[in-house]
Amino acid sequence: MKRFPLLLGLALATSSLVPLAAAAETPKQEKSAHPNIAHAIDALERAIADMQKAPHDFGGHKADAIRASEEAVRQLRAALQYRASVDTAQGK
Repeated sequence: MKRFPLLLGLALATSSLVPLAAAAETPKQEKSAHPNIAHAIDALERAIADMQKAPHDFGGHKADAIRASEEAVRQLRAALQYRASVDTAQGK
């Protein structure tokens, strides 16, 4: 009887990992399914690289723009990951 809570906890913990593993297998598919998001990520990454090479700090605005662009990339990747998890859950 003492094993039941342990087994239940183990089952719940491992079952919650399944959607994450499945979602991790489909980012390439999600990028091809959502090319506008993929293009936006690529454009932002190029812009970040260009800003980092800029010779001046532009009164701190360059650093702010880089941080905002990096956050935008994180959000767009999260959007693709979310979409992948939803598609996986729906069996797509």
